[in-house]
Amino acid sequence: MKTAIIHNVEQANETNDPLAIFLYALRAPETKRQYPRRLKVFLDYLGLEGYLEEQAKPFLIKAKQNPQWAQCSLIQFISFQKHRVELGQISPSTIANYYKATKLFVEMNIDAPVINWKRISKGIPTGRRAANDRAPIAEELKKLSEYPDRRIKPIVYTMASSGIRLGAWDSLQWKHVTPVTNEMAEVIAAKLLIYPGYSEEYYSFITPEAYHSLREWMNYRAEQGEGISGDSWLMRDLWQRTDMKYGAKFGVATYPKKLKSSGIKSLLERAIRAQGLHKPVVGTNRREWKGAHGIRKYYMTRAEQFMRPANVEVTMGHDLGISQSYYKPTEREILDDYLKAVDTLTINEKVSLQKQVAELTQKNEKESYLIKGKLSEKDEIILSMKQKYDSDIAMLKEAISDMQQLLKNPHKLGEISQS
Repeated sequence: MKTAIIHNVEQANETNDPLAIFLYALRAPETKRQYPRRLKVFLDYLGLEGYLEEQAKPFLIKAKQNPQWAQCSLIQFISFQKHRVELGQISPSTIANYYKATKLFVEMNIDAPVINWKRISKGIPTGRRAANDRAPIAEELKKLSEYPDRRIKPIVYTMASSGIRLGAWDSLQWKHVTPVTNEMAEVIAAKLLIYPGYSEEYYSFITPEAYHSLREWMNYRAEQGEGISGDSWLMRDLWQRTDMKYGAKFGVATYPKKLKSSGIKSLLERAIRAQGLHKPVVGTNRREWKGAHGIRKYYMTRAEQFMRPANVEVTMGHDLGISQSYYKPTEREILDDYLKAVDTLTINEKVSLQKQVAELTQKNEKESYLIKGKLSEKDEIILSMKQKYDSDIAMLKEAISDMQQLLKNPHKLGEISQS
């Protein structure tokens, strides 16, 4: 899709490209990815041929000339989608997503209201406020991370321990991952800068497990010849290996190509199916848990067991509403809160057990040191008491010896009494 890049309102007014003006209104990376696709679904329904930029102008021209046609077309489109809802092919909320994208396109390109949006919205089903899909459990994510692709483990571990959206991968580079260490230089977490440079920029954290998996992935790429720097994308395409006989479709290790969020979504879906985790709800074509969004739910479900709910919302990039104007925790406060949830966000039980063993070993060493100190103190007390006892016994023996000498020489006793 090729179209003009518009940076301000003046440029938007000067361009004759309606799609460029529409894209100008999209801010969040995920919105930029989804809205054009949703608009195209509607334009395809109208029978307009070609790419989105080729469909946008004819639709806009006809909508201006015949607003009644545009309004009736939208009503027919929504009625068609409602029939699909009845067949169980899509969810009710999907219709509202198509409607929002189309409405934004028209409003960005036509000054005067030509469509009665209120009338059209009356027929749009509201759908459920919250989906009835569940969050995956740790065992399922562990099995998912065992899929034979080096990228799947850092993807799953990072998403499960930070709650990032799928679209966050489009802007994540190695410089956006900063390890956090303790006084013994051990990694206890890592800071993740999400949507850097955008107005939606925020930060979250990932577990040591996730950080080490990312670092191993980056180290592996460096070993294969890629020049790793802070600007390196966290996720990239695969490349030809000398021991592969079917790799013509793969890229080159030294020329990385960013793996977009759409590619990561496809990778997750392939892994879910290959690992036997695609379990549909009885009587529907929906799964028990969604791929990327399900992992995001996993983070929120687990983190809220140990963290303050407001801090969980902050690390997920959610808007706190009016509270956001008053609740201003420091980064250190949120990190300290996050560290309480690290164990429950760790997927690999082996890593968690190793940490527990290390903590128990350290605790035992400390207790052993204290016991040795107490025993040493006890030995010193016993030695002191023994020395005092020996001294008293020696003085007593000396007194008895003197008394015996006096009894043997009575005249000395008389001399002592006279004196």
